[in-house]
Amino acid sequence: MREVWGRVVRLLAADDPETGRLVRLLITLVLAWSLATTSPERAPALEWAALGASMACWLAFVVLDGRFPRVAVALLGAGSVIAALVSGSGDAGPPVFVFAMLLLFAAHGTPGMGAIAAVTAADMAAMAAGMVWWGQPRSAIVVRGAVVVCTVLFALHRRQYRRAQQDRARAMALDERARIARELHDVLAHSLGALGVQLEVAEAVLTERGDVEAAVTRIRRSRALAREGLVEARSAVAALREDVPPLPDALSLMVAEHRRDHDVAAELRTTGTRRPITPAAEVCLLRTAREALTNAAKHAPGEPVTVEIGYGDAAVRLVVRNPYALGSEPAGMPVGHGLQGMRERLALAGGTLGAGPVGGCWEVRAEVPE
Repeated sequence: MREVWGRVVRLLAADDPETGRLVRLLITLVLAWSLATTSPERAPALEWAALGASMACWLAFVVLDGRFPRVAVALLGAGSVIAALVSGSGDAGPPVFVFAMLLLFAAHGTPGMGAIAAVTAADMAAMAAGMVWWGQPRSAIVVRGAVVVCTVLFALHRRQYRRAQQDRARAMALDERARIARELHDVLAHSLGALGVQLEVAEAVLTERGDVEAAVTRIRRSRALAREGLVEARSAVAALREDVPPLPDALSLMVAEHRRDHDVAAELRTTGTRRPITPAAEVCLLRTAREALTNAAKHAPGEPVTVEIGYGDAAVRLVVRNPYALGSEPAGMPVGHGLQGMRERLALAGGTLGAGPVGGCWEVRAEVPE
């Protein structure tokens, strides 16, 4: 019993709250109650036949919607028109059938705008004709028509909102796929690129100089790079599965790891009022800081590094700075596709990247809006 109840709860949790199973069950109960409590005084055979046909269309819609949605919504529209023909009798049942079925028809994702407009016009015409035949006043016809139009407009608004939500979820999923691909590409490209260089050097010293000892050293270095790359790939996957920590805390840990691993002076400075920013901006700044620290360790070994994070009025700026020897090639400069990768990553979050020598230091400057 508990397993069955759990399955029911899961089905309802995954159901559409506006047009799903629970809503259709409630509408079925309301229509059945309306049919059972209807007691026509004038033309009872006509009203009972119309409501019975409309109820049959509704039940057919519920059964067929999953496998044959076009046939199902066609029956739903037909059922609303049939009920509209007898909605002027004065009983409450026919209008309940009309509004319930027309509401779900317009909110359903299958029919197009032309079909919705056609069914709405047919309902209003049938309703007006029935009310005239039953002798209802013109004011009642106008009011009933206004209620029909409001019902359809509300249903169309909800349908458009659901479609916008679905498009947004699809776009977010595509962005997440691109982010995962970009993160893994950065890790693997860096590791495999360095591994390929070491293997090429090992091949060269073997074939050109016959230096077995140097080749063995390069191979061992290649094995270490492969091991480090695997660790980085696992770390990247683990980071993608977890929430991103607050930016200052994550940068503090990164700077501490750089200080410990490379035995250099590394400092983190924070200016402005610390506040939460978007996860996309945090990930971009963290990846930029890691890339800049990696390049600083590679091109300026032993030099101190300063990481600054500044909270401005509408943007957050990251600056990674390390000295380089004057008259030599600026150290810390991203090589290969590192600079381009950082720039593309920041551009996706609406940010900018700048890198270059400033006052005897190499600076990487990244800025993203909040």
